Amino acid sequence: MNLLFLSYWGLEDGLTVSTVFPHLRLLQQMPEVQKILFVTIERGASASRELHFAPGFATNKITFAPLRSRQNQPLLLNKIDDFVRFPNELIELVKEHNIDVLLGRGAPAGALAYLVWKKTRTPFLVESFEPHADYMLESGVWKSYDPRYLFQRHWEKKQKQLAVGLMPVAENYRRQLVQEGVPGPRIVTVPCSVNVPDFSFDPARRQQVRARLGIDQAAPVGIYVGKFGDIYYDAEAFELFRDAAAHFGPAFRLLILTPNPEAEVRAKLANVGFTAEQAFVTKAPHAEVPGYLSAADFAFATIKPAECRRFCSPIKVGEYWAAGLPVLLTEGVGDDSDIIQQEGGGAIFNLDRPATVPAAIQQIATLLQQPDYRNTIRQLAMRYRTVARAQEAYEQLLLPLASRPA
Repeated sequence: MNLLFLSYWGLEDGLTVSTVFPHLRLLQQMPEVQKILFVTIERGASASRELHFAPGFATNKITFAPLRSRQNQPLLLNKIDDFVRFPNELIELVKEHNIDVLLGRGAPAGALAYLVWKKTRTPFLVESFEPHADYMLESGVWKSYDPRYLFQRHWEKKQKQLAVGLMPVAENYRRQLVQEGVPGPRIVTVPCSVNVPDFSFDPARRQQVRARLGIDQAAPVGIYVGKFGDIYYDAEAFELFRDAAAHFGPAFRLLILTPNPEAEVRAKLANVGFTAEQAFVTKAPHAEVPGYLSAADFAFATIKPAECRRFCSPIKVGEYWAAGLPVLLTEGVGDDSDIIQQEGGGAIFNLDRPATVPAAIQQIATLLQQPDYRNTIRQLAMRYRTVARAQEAYEQLLLPLASRPA
């Protein structure tokens, strides 16, 4: 079987490194897979320069072929251009490399796979399948009349009808898809996978990172990894950081790993009372994230609430759990908030009910007093976020295509 794996993110995007590379490695190990053409969509600076595909493992079956977005036009026109040009470029790649199956990562990539299917009838699957159009609408990023919303919603409907397999990231969404009429055997839930050993708590790295940052080894430390704005809280997140600092006292320190401009983040921290010494802000390479997680005691996942958020699976929660960190998480996020409420692993808050914030912070503080809390929480990552879930999905949905007549 020759497979085209299409990522809607660029090669150097943190989500590609953390969520796509482990799946490429898994697919390459399958004897039924002869060749993988790995395709990314490059925008911004990466669209105009040479890229080096080095995922950290041997790539004897994998060939890298980026699609490059044009840059010298408004964003909306740029996206429209992408969905006009890229299907034709993908069709040429399908022919050139004798592709048998397309595998799209995310519903926008699935939309491109569907557009290729229309012309070639190449079977396609979509992993990390979520209601992306509704995410963007409910987060206020798109309007209901935005062409991007209208087209993406239509293409998601087509994916539900025509994909040979869908891999939603939340069991909540699998149930919803079945209710919508998608046949159950075509759906396998695969939460965003984490290579748990890579993120396991490391006492030596904890000591090293804290010493480098000038943080007392006994200080309570919270960490946030990710962006501010769009589907994530912005000003509200900093207020939550402030409330945590007030609870844990003057010794509390905050680590923020974010692509947002450091000056802007520090200004927002200052607005809620943090001094420069109380917070460390950087944009860390993904390989360095586990060290910072080991240095922390608990983590923040400040995702804006929305109805469709029940269907997501934040990679950061899986990474936090793999490091043994209890997570302060917004209510109604994927399966994770239910898991926390039923099995532990953090605490849930809802800003519409202000009393839940101090209660959740107190619950985190109580968890930190448990002697083996890190190992207990790590078991959640082993149970719900291991790459083995993707292995099972590929065996059920992808491998039967290897024996399908051409």
